[in-house]
Amino acid sequence: MSSAATTAPSVDKVDGFSRKSVRKTRQKRAQSSSQFRSQDKPIELVQLPLLKDVSAQEQPELFLKKLQQCCFLFDFLDTLSDLKMKEYKRSTLNELVDYVTLSRGYLTEQTYPEVVKMVSCNIFRTLPPSDSNEFDPEEDEPTLEASWPHLQLIYEFFIRFLESQEFQPSVAKKYIDQKFVLQLLELFDSEDPRERDCLKTVLHRIYGKFLGLRAFIRKQINNIFLCIINGFALPLKAEHKQFLVKVLLPLHTVRSLSLFHAQLAYCIVQFLEKDPTLTEPVIRGLLKFWPKTCSQKEVMFLGELEEILDVIEPTQFVKIQELLFKQIARCVSSPHFQVAERALYYWNNEYIMSLIEENSSVILPIMFASLYRISKEHWNPAISALIYNVLKAFMEMNSALFDELAANYKSDRQRERKKDKERDDLWRKLEELELRRGIQNSDGIIPT
Repeated sequence: MSSAATTAPSVDKVDGFSRKSVRKTRQKRAQSSSQFRSQDKPIELVQLPLLKDVSAQEQPELFLKKLQQCCFLFDFLDTLSDLKMKEYKRSTLNELVDYVTLSRGYLTEQTYPEVVKMVSCNIFRTLPPSDSNEFDPEEDEPTLEASWPHLQLIYEFFIRFLESQEFQPSVAKKYIDQKFVLQLLELFDSEDPRERDCLKTVLHRIYGKFLGLRAFIRKQINNIFLCIINGFALPLKAEHKQFLVKVLLPLHTVRSLSLFHAQLAYCIVQFLEKDPTLTEPVIRGLLKFWPKTCSQKEVMFLGELEEILDVIEPTQFVKIQELLFKQIARCVSSPHFQVAERALYYWNNEYIMSLIEENSSVILPIMFASLYRISKEHWNPAISALIYNVLKAFMEMNSALFDELAANYKSDRQRERKKDKERDDLWRKLEELELRRGIQNSDGIIPT
């Protein structure tokens, strides 16, 4: 056996990839491996008997010995080294897969740490550096893990272990913890699609078995989404845009939005920074899903909308300004002071103020009536003070239009009061007429 095998406890994570300084083409190497370390002397593994060839009483101890043997790692970049021992480990892993699938009573408390140790020392490794500036996953061939003949069986063994009817999460949680999950998530950087597919299954099984890890896993997956979207190449592909419209935007409707809203809003903004033309469908989508009865969610929506307006292009702003500020006017009029306050804070944002000023002839008529009315009627004095500052800012932007709108508002209010008075007078006359008819009927006089 060559110098490429070692036991897990003494394994140093060594990067088996050497980055080439000059590359003439974008073609990736077909295979790479990162889990080997040179030794001065070859190591021969002692060939153990098959599990089926020993008694049931001896099987648990032999099972543990085989787990320990499978902690040895080999250099798969050297295709001629350790062929006999590589094949022996492969056959042992196959035997372990069958054993955990078919056997009963093998899962003792002593088994859990040994299984996790064996899996960890095989799959947790330094991944190769990725030439991200040159590699296109849509066009170039992925870098395949050379040690996949062993890795595949490790993943299959671990999945069968997690799926076993005898598996006890209460015991396993001592070893499969947040640190283990973090290391697992780091492996999603692997360029080998086969490994990522296995990782997806493993993570799903852990999520289903360990209730205490679910919130942690969800949080970490949210962070993965941010990295994925940030890495999208330009121009955005049609499926990426569909992901935004069909997946991310509808997530605003779920009850647990508060658990991941910050990450979701960041994903949305990432899309808009990459493709400003998506601004209109995104804002229309937000307005479509705008909460009607939950003030807490409405405040979150307003915060996200401000983040979008911070990166919006003036040409895109013009397309949605009327629809947008009709909603903002409704928020300003909200009896819930936190909703009104959050909407009024837009006027503290310098960039949003510049957009409003450039389009004051459109926005001021939409906002004026709500602002003027609420300034007189809102129950919260802090809101009234904020509205006063907004009205003052509008007056400084376009005093002529402001005066015209103020005069029109007062005229409209006078007409409304006149109509209200006429309506009240009419109802009073009808009530008096009904009263007279009632008196006449009680006296036995039939009205003609």
